[in-house]
Amino acid sequence: MMQLSLFEPVQPGKAVVGADPATDVAAVVRTISVFSARPRYTFMVLDLIARVARPNGQAGPFVRDGERLVPIREWLARTIAPSAARHPQRRAAAEKVRAALTATGKLPTDPMEADRVVNAAVCDRVRETGMTAVSRAVSELVRAGLIERHYRGYRVDHENRGAQRLAVYTVPPHVRNVLERNCPG
Repeated sequence: MMQLSLFEPVQPGKAVVGADPATDVAAVVRTISVFSARPRYTFMVLDLIARVARPNGQAGPFVRDGERLVPIREWLARTIAPSAARHPQRRAAAEKVRAALTATGKLPTDPMEADRVVNAAVCDRVRETGMTAVSRAVSELVRAGLIERHYRGYRVDHENRGAQRLAVYTVPPHVRNVLERNCPG
């Protein structure tokens, strides 16, 4: 018995068949859901990038965070991190850090200081994991054709991707228009 495909394959950079991402947020979300394993997270990344983008649609390589400028990927990870504060994985990470520090004898005896050390170590882990998750979400958005990515910095064309290059994300006008049209405020 031959089974026909119910869905037409989606080409990278193309929206879902029958959906025009220029029409509404629902079409953007449908497009993201085709390319992303974590569509809500990926949409949140897209929305944050669009909100900090300059009038030409470019966001980065730096974003103002209070009095200082931070790389956009770091800013995105830090901005999204509080949404994971009550997540069970964060509590599990805190328990692992506490156990590791106890095993090595590096956990302070003062409970307040111990909590501060554990929290700092967990925050470092969350930041590193968050930056990886942001990169993955941005890659999915690039494949979906909802943003473009290029780099600025030292040795931009160097084969080592971490050669002091900083990401710049560009949200195309049609995507910005959809997000702005559906953004209260």
